[in-house]
Amino acid sequence: MSPVNPHDDAAAARAVVDDSGTLREWSEGARLLLGHPAADVVGRPAAELLADADDGPALEPGAERWNGTLALRHRDGHTVSVWVLARHRPPEEDGPGTWLAVTPLRRGPERPDDPLVRAALTQSPCATMIFDDQLRIRGVNDAMARLFELPPERIHGLRATDLGGRTQAAELEEHMRRVLATGQGHDMHTYLKAPSESRAHAWLARVAPLTGSDGEAIGVCVTAHDFTEQHLARERLQLVNEASVRIGTTLDVTRTAQELADVCVPSLADFVSVDLLDPQEHGDDPVAAPTPPVALRRSAHQSVNPGCPEAVAEPGRLDVYPADTPQAQCLVAGHAIVAAVPSGDLERWREWDPVRVARIEEYGIHSTMSVPLQARGTTLGIAVFTRFRRPYAFTHDDVLLAEEVSARAAVCIDNAR
Repeated sequence: MSPVNPHDDAAAARAVVDDSGTLREWSEGARLLLGHPAADVVGRPAAELLADADDGPALEPGAERWNGTLALRHRDGHTVSVWVLARHRPPEEDGPGTWLAVTPLRRGPERPDDPLVRAALTQSPCATMIFDDQLRIRGVNDAMARLFELPPERIHGLRATDLGGRTQAAELEEHMRRVLATGQGHDMHTYLKAPSESRAHAWLARVAPLTGSDGEAIGVCVTAHDFTEQHLARERLQLVNEASVRIGTTLDVTRTAQELADVCVPSLADFVSVDLLDPQEHGDDPVAAPTPPVALRRSAHQSVNPGCPEAVAEPGRLDVYPADTPQAQCLVAGHAIVAAVPSGDLERWREWDPVRVARIEEYGIHSTMSVPLQARGTTLGIAVFTRFRRPYAFTHDDVLLAEEVSARAAVCIDNAR
């Protein structure tokens, strides 16, 4: 029926419905459940399978998943009440998006003496799923059920590809097949947002064989470990290492400023700009902390978008920042200033620079971090880190990282001058 689960079509009923509501695929399990052969339903409106046309699923705009009980029409006319899990899949190439709807044909609690469930209870200390040797779910513990926000008894008999993202779930099944074939455990690293989470996390999935009395693998135990903190720490260390190698390769101020922006996109920010104070005239004392309004000249910028369309200033342009802007506040205070749109911090820019505010609204910029560039008691300028594609605001750890990388760049800029 579908390349999603080509070897398991009769273990669960599966159907694929495109965004227009037309049935595109119909599994053997779906035929067993409702009696309709694929030839009779594929290409027709999925709503025709509802016992009551007005009793379809209520989907919120932009919804990616739905689960609930539907009253469906069997081929012989009687009504079948079915719990259905549906998840949206993005379009492939130029085609429409689709919904994969699935329900297990084998329902009900597992036997208390099920050896797989018993093995899981004794061997797994965290969020756990148990699969049989056909990669069908035989049990989940409470921690895993909370992550998926699905009742454990409803998903028995389904597969990983029925529950999660297409790429990660397919990768997990490949790892499980390898474990079943070799009898050796395997680790899988991935980055995703579980249904119960508000943001994506880095996960370590440990895939281990479950063996019978003869030592042969009879199933697989998958435990999930949130290792986001370790993942972020490794990313920060990598950025610091890259900065030490890539920033300050020449005694050129503009080149060094560009290297700072290049290193930090996209690993730390979606857009980075570097603005410098004009050098002091010969004989003038260096500036420790400038007094607002502050005149800064754009030296470099970088973006995740080609051509840096978010940039308000082109390299070489001089802008004057009033006292109530994050740039001026940062330079006066001598430390990083984080501003977020939800808190209203960026609204103060509207009267000063409506073009800048329009750009913020156009690209959905939600958080900025202004970091002073200082070296040997001298203020040289500022680096501004911006996020719009990455949905999360800058954290305290991000501030520490930006300050460390910017401090290195400042020393290199000072040496170049």
